[in-house]
Amino acid sequence: MRLNTDMSPIHYAIRPSRPEAHLFEVRCTVPEPDPDGQRFSLPVWIPGSYMIREFARHIVSLKAETPARAVALDKLDKHTWQAAKIPRGQPLTLIYEIYAWDLSVRAAHLDRTHGFFNGSSVFLAVENQTDAPCLVDIQPPASGGESWRVATTLPTAEGEPGAAAAYGFGLHRAADYDELIDHPVEMGVFTLEHFEAGGVRHDIVLSGRHDCDTARLKADLARVCQWQIDLFGAPPPMERYLFLTQAVDEGYGGLEHRASTALIARRDDLPHPGMEGLPDGYKTYLGLCSHEYFHTWNVKRIKPAAFSPHDLARENHTRLLWAFEGITSYYDDLALARAGVIGIDDYLGLLAKTVSSLLKTPGRRRQSVAASSFDAWTHYYRQDENSPNATVSYYVKGGLIALALDLQLRAASEGSRSLDDVMRALWRRYGLEGVGVPEDGIFAVVGDIGGAGLARWLRRTVEGTGELPLAKLLKSFGVHWQAEAASQTSALGIKLAGCGARIAVVYDDSPAQKAGLSAGDVLVAADGLRVDDADSLAKLLGRRRAGERMEIHAFRRDELMRFEVEPGLAPMDTVKLRVDERAGRATEKLRQGWLGASRM
Repeated sequence: MRLNTDMSPIHYAIRPSRPEAHLFEVRCTVPEPDPDGQRFSLPVWIPGSYMIREFARHIVSLKAETPARAVALDKLDKHTWQAAKIPRGQPLTLIYEIYAWDLSVRAAHLDRTHGFFNGSSVFLAVENQTDAPCLVDIQPPASGGESWRVATTLPTAEGEPGAAAAYGFGLHRAADYDELIDHPVEMGVFTLEHFEAGGVRHDIVLSGRHDCDTARLKADLARVCQWQIDLFGAPPPMERYLFLTQAVDEGYGGLEHRASTALIARRDDLPHPGMEGLPDGYKTYLGLCSHEYFHTWNVKRIKPAAFSPHDLARENHTRLLWAFEGITSYYDDLALARAGVIGIDDYLGLLAKTVSSLLKTPGRRRQSVAASSFDAWTHYYRQDENSPNATVSYYVKGGLIALALDLQLRAASEGSRSLDDVMRALWRRYGLEGVGVPEDGIFAVVGDIGGAGLARWLRRTVEGTGELPLAKLLKSFGVHWQAEAASQTSALGIKLAGCGARIAVVYDDSPAQKAGLSAGDVLVAADGLRVDDADSLAKLLGRRRAGERMEIHAFRRDELMRFEVEPGLAPMDTVKLRVDERAGRATEKLRQGWLGASRM
């Protein structure tokens, strides 16, 4: 690590001061503060999660002092403070408490069983000194933490008094503030395993109660990580990598960092001893790990120019999230197949779910993935009951655009060129050089590899709302496409929430919308018969022909209302994919080049 030796290190210390109250105490000491009034600020968002989260709202107390006296603080805005003037040459220390009760991958969580934090939610930045090196002392709780350890990829402060040992409390270092906040920290009692890929140690930390078959997990992740390293070229761009997983009863999420990922997963989705086959939950978890690991290259180092560097005080808009999240979403499950962790049939099943998800989203006809990327701050992370009608996911459609691009590159070159070549070119041109990708940079690289015509197609597709020619493209690779109706419930054009009869979504131009039903209505009866859930409604709909009127009773708030609905034909929005066993040798060769040969 290269440190800026021209600036004195900023010293941080963080400890679980009151785990029972979910409070971390943080100290930030600035050896050379601005004597005219040092400013401090806390990020309002965390890279990788594009929503203003206002982390400063969790600061419950804040004071400043020099060795001689207390120093007044003036709050300038929602996340910025300025200290009063002090004599030159005196260090300034901020002491503050953070309320940590957000069990997610984005902020901080603390109780008597463990602690977790992202630096962006707990470490105030010293303005005009964010390039200074940082030392951070990660401390244990005063009591009850005798068996706790620390898991992070923050380097230990070797050579400094109190330097942390591996997985121990003590002093760590970072080259600057940006690095400080890009290494999440888990502390507590956890399972620790490791494997090697690309000559680099990869650690797995599992927190929370679980019965994970760690031997199987290590073997599967090693294959996936090695495949991704081989794709971009060894060695990987980190000295050590860490998979941090919090096992919970219900939950799902991941957030990428430069040398680690923070994950939340259902404990039932982890592999357990004696588990047979490859359950859907485990495939989901492996796909999540694969997705976040791919971000080590695609978004952490190959990144939009708008993120180079990040401005953590406001939204950073780009139209390229369809590529950085969408292409990553394409490769996450594909890497499982290419690494031999899942078979082709498993992969096609996962791909079919993604295609079906897009087809069930009317908003794909209204919003482009370029616009979806730009509006992530106000739309994707703030979904409501009308989001499926008005927006499209840059993850889902972006991933399918990547699929269509990959298949076209392979077909036009008889398998000699692919999206892999595009990613390697982006890595060489931008990732290795530390240069942000301009808004038209991906189109230029695609043009260099696949020709100007394909680059124009990609631009039209990204900026437009047309349907993707996936059935035709997949047929050229020996994959059969079959579309069918998901269920009779969809004949009303609604989606029910959870296991009850409350309407979560009413789709545009649907029979339900035309009849006046709305999201939030709770269905009570159809033609005088009780409706309890989606299954009971589907049975009643199954006895009606399209266009045959049905009387629906539903509560809106506390008022019982009556609606007359004419159910339509259930849309053919559920896709099934399978290998075409009758495909010719040339087609089979293309498919094997794309997916590999395994039919596990």
